[in-house]
Amino acid sequence: MAVLTVIIGVVLGVCMLSTALLRWNEMKYRKKGLPPGTMGWPLFGETTDFLKQGPSFMKNQRARYGSVFKSHILGCPTIVSMDPELNRYILMNECKGLLPGYPQSMLEILGKSNIAAVHGPAHKTMRGALLSLVSPTIIRQQILPKIDDFMRSHLSNWTNQVIDIQQKTKEMALLSSLKQISGIESCSLSRTFMPEFFKLVLGTLSLPINLPNTNYHRGLQARKKVVRMLGDLIDERRKSEETHEDMLNLLMNGGDNRYKLRDEEIIDQIITIMYSGYETVSTTSMMAVKYLHDHPRVLEELRKEHLGIRERKRAEDPLDWDDYKSMKFTRAVIFETSRLATIVNGVLRKTMKDMELNGFVIPKGWKIYVYTREINYDPCLYPDPYAFNPWRWLDRSLEAHNYFFIFGGGTRQCPGKELGIAEISTFLHYFVTKYRWEEMGGDKVMKFPRVEAPNGLHIRVSDLYT
Repeated sequence: MAVLTVIIGVVLGVCMLSTALLRWNEMKYRKKGLPPGTMGWPLFGETTDFLKQGPSFMKNQRARYGSVFKSHILGCPTIVSMDPELNRYILMNECKGLLPGYPQSMLEILGKSNIAAVHGPAHKTMRGALLSLVSPTIIRQQILPKIDDFMRSHLSNWTNQVIDIQQKTKEMALLSSLKQISGIESCSLSRTFMPEFFKLVLGTLSLPINLPNTNYHRGLQARKKVVRMLGDLIDERRKSEETHEDMLNLLMNGGDNRYKLRDEEIIDQIITIMYSGYETVSTTSMMAVKYLHDHPRVLEELRKEHLGIRERKRAEDPLDWDDYKSMKFTRAVIFETSRLATIVNGVLRKTMKDMELNGFVIPKGWKIYVYTREINYDPCLYPDPYAFNPWRWLDRSLEAHNYFFIFGGGTRQCPGKELGIAEISTFLHYFVTKYRWEEMGGDKVMKFPRVEAPNGLHIRVSDLYT
C-alpha cells in the first residue's frame, strides 16, 4: 500500500510540475499584441510536435488560432504565417525590419557566409557571385555538357537491377554538383566527401544541442571535415596554377568575376551550392520517378517528348541547349512534382525591431515562419489541387502568379533554379528513354519535415526495348 501511495504521489508531482512549467512558459511569452497560440515546453517548445506531426500540427493550430499564430519551434519563439497576402508582403519586403532567420543549426553547419544567412551588401555580393556561376551562358557552354556526360555514366548500368531510387538520386545530385564545382578532382574527392556531406545535411534540421550522438553534433563535426577537404583543394589549386573550367575556378579568380571572395566565403558558397542543389534535385528527381510510375498517361507524354529529341540525334550525341529549352512538358512535370510533393515547406525571417504585421505586434528578435506549403493546395490557384496534372503548367502564366513560391520569392528566390531544372530534365531524359520500371511495393514516403522514404524507395528497372 505504501509503495502504491508513493507511485501515485510521484505521478501527481510530475503532472503538477509539468503543468507549472507549461503555464510558466506561456506567461513568459504573453506579451500585448502578439498573435494567439501556444508555446509548449521551456527550451524545447513545440518542436517535437512540429517535426512529428508537420502539416497536421499546422492545420490544427490554424483551426484553433487563425492563419497567424505564435509557437516555439527549433529553439526560437516563432510567428507562423499561413496567410498568403502576409507571406507575399514578407518575402517582397526584406530589409524593412526583416532579415533571414534560419535556425542556428543551419547557420552553424552551412556557415555564416552562406547566402541564406547574410543580408544587405553582403547578400548582394554573395547572390551576384552565385548568379555569375549559373548564368544561361555558363549553363549552356560549360555546365550542361558536364551534366549530360555525368548522367549518361550514372544511369548506364541500371538494367535488370533492383535499385533504391532515393539513394541513387542522392548520389546523383551530390556527385553532379561535385563535378560542376571541382571538375577533374571530383572523382578523387567524392569517396571521402560523400559520407561527411550526408551527416552535414542531417544536422541542419535539428535542435541545436551539441551533445555526442546527436544529429547536430555529427553535423558540426562533418562540417569541420568538409571545410578541411575544400580548403586543401583550394590550396592545391593555387600551387598548381592550372586553369580549370569549373565553379571553383570562377569563385577563386577575380578576372571577369567582380565578386572577389575570401577563402572562407568561397567554402561557405560551395557548401551552400551543394546543399541546396542536393536537397532539391535529389528529392524532386525521386518524386518525379514516383509520380510518373503512378500516372502512366503522364509518363507516356513525357517519354514522347524525349524520344522525339533522341530521334533528331545520333545515339552518342549529347543534349544541347536547344534540346533543353524544347522540354516544355518536362518542365511542367518538374513544377508539378515540386508543387504536389512540396519539396520546400516555407522560409524563415527574423524581426530586427518591434514591428506591426496584420494588426499584431511582433517583438524584436522573433522568427517568422513564412509557411507556404498550403498555397500549393489552394483550389483557387490549382483546380483539383491533389491531382498530379503537369498539363496545368503549360500555361506559363501560372509561373508568374503572385503566390508562386515553389522556388522562394523576392530577392531570395533560388538563384540556382534553372540549373536545378536542367539537371532534373537531363536525368529524366536518359531515364525514360532507356528504362521502364516498377515499384517493389511497401516503401513509405514521408512528406515532412523533409520529403523522404525512411526505408528507401525500391524499383525494379528493365530495358525499355526488351
